[in-house]
Amino acid sequence: MKERTLSGVHQICLIALMSAVMCVIAPLSIPIGEVPVSAATLVIYLTVYLLGTKMGTISCIIYLLLGFAGLPVFSGYTAGAAKLLGPTGGYLTGYIFMALICGIFMEKSSYKTVWCITGMIAGTAVLYIFGTAWFMILTKCELGYAAAVCVAPFLIGDLAKIILSELAGREIRKRLVAAGLIG
Repeated sequence: MKERTLSGVHQICLIALMSAVMCVIAPLSIPIGEVPVSAATLVIYLTVYLLGTKMGTISCIIYLLLGFAGLPVFSGYTAGAAKLLGPTGGYLTGYIFMALICGIFMEKSSYKTVWCITGMIAGTAVLYIFGTAWFMILTKCELGYAAAVCVAPFLIGDLAKIILSELAGREIRKRLVAAGLIG
């Protein structure tokens, strides 16, 4: 099948649409401690799966800029520079790196299941490293405490989000490609 090239307007609309989806779904969270369980990673996985590395990462950046500007799109309907620069801000900015890594794995493998899952796991690992390091610096805590608070409670949930993203993303992507809505 011939690869379809999307027009600039079409690309902008897709980026805006997925940024809006992030803004609606990402604030949904469960406050379990200093770092909440958020739906943001699920939406980012799906965004990159559907739009690819470049457009998916741009969608993520727009989402972060909207939150920085004061739109309550972060977990628990929070917003602002203080949130981005606070103890959990490393996870928010880490979304950019996660999107890039996931997208590179997905695109380079032509969306093969094993590599998509590997990319999402690798991207999430980088998110954990970046966010946890940021958390440790700002809270002046030890690695053991940070890992117990910032990583351990999220491992099973993030693995479930990765599996769900792979299953849903594959089917949605297939249908959108067939409809000519994405390349």
